[in-house]
Amino acid sequence: MTTAALFDHVEIHPVVLPMALEFRNVVEREMILIKGPEGWGEFSPFPGYGPEVTARWLAAALEAACQPLPDPVRTTVPVNVTVPAVDPQTAARLVTESGASTAKVKVAAGHDNEESEMARLQAVSDALGPGGRLRIDVNGAWSLDEATRRLEALRVFDLEYVEQPVAAIADMVRLRARVDVPVAADESVRTSTDPMEVVAAGGADLLVLKVQPLGGVWRTLDLAARSGLPVVISSALESSVGLSHGVRAAASLPELPYACGLGTAQLLGGDVTSRPLMAADGVISYREIEPDELPKWRADTSTAQGMMRRLRAAAELLT
Repeated sequence: MTTAALFDHVEIHPVVLPMALEFRNVVEREMILIKGPEGWGEFSPFPGYGPEVTARWLAAALEAACQPLPDPVRTTVPVNVTVPAVDPQTAARLVTESGASTAKVKVAAGHDNEESEMARLQAVSDALGPGGRLRIDVNGAWSLDEATRRLEALRVFDLEYVEQPVAAIADMVRLRARVDVPVAADESVRTSTDPMEVVAAGGADLLVLKVQPLGGVWRTLDLAARSGLPVVISSALESSVGLSHGVRAAASLPELPYACGLGTAQLLGGDVTSRPLMAADGVISYREIEPDELPKWRADTSTAQGMMRRLRAAAELLT
């Protein structure tokens, strides 16, 4: 069946959710929920992504709606609390309210400086307390020399790992030889034409894998198996529908040595369900999501039309 024909057999629901906190310049999330014979999928690529990228997000949505997913091997998944580039007081509050023992802190945001980052990290470290685990996400914003210098200065926090500290795979390889902080690859996997290139080059100690950007649960699990590295399943700032597919992937992995980045429902100012997939004390329990709040968040006509244009462009590539 072609992708175009497939749309004759599913329901399409464009919605817009507000963010509780600005996250990498995102203040609301536009998404299309797709209901099919196997359940609900989500198509929520970030603004600016072209069809060559969003086609994978659509593949993930259609997989969830129309294909059986793997059986989980565990019922709960440990998660970190995600801390955006916020002030120290807000950062500490997010950690305390989450009950998580692991925190991922965003650094290298456009409005940030080293002083504000250090204050945020210290606040998070204090809120976690002894035994807490702290990781940072740079989104490839540092140069090789800057990453080397900054990670040396951050040794005081005993980082669990640094996520995508530099953009180029060659620099990921060089950085691993310079520092003793484990290096995780995110963008080097999900934006590459060859997701295994960073693994083959020796540029990562572990991988951060996101279901929507990679094309679905099955492909995510396949990449995890082929990599031979530990993986962290993370969200792409989805609603609880999209998050449930990330939790499904994490719950299906044979081993789960790290807390996953799936505790992001708290960053939303609303959700498509009256029972959001929220973490409690650093753990999420896997369950199916019924989006019973769709009318509340239905996109206006103009916004929905723009979202549908993106979906059709992605569908053309899939076809």
